[in-house]
Amino acid sequence: MTQGRSGLGRAEIAKDTLQVLTEAAATHVGRIASILSGAVRDVARELGDLASDVFEMREAAERADRASRDDLDAP
Repeated sequence: MTQGRSGLGRAEIAKDTLQVLTEAAATHVGRIASILSGAVRDVARELGDLASDVFEMREAAERADRASRDDLDAP
């Protein structure tokens, strides 16, 4: 095994490089996963809010329709 001035062989330098690369990749993948899970959470919340708005509007329209019919039926 060939060693440089620091006494480290090529295999050890390669191992250290691979280790640092693996750690960096894991860190970035973790950050990306966190971003994606936050985005999924936010989209789910917005869809839920939209559905709630639709239900509320439908109920309001039904109440308005009943009130309109009651007004027409009143003497």
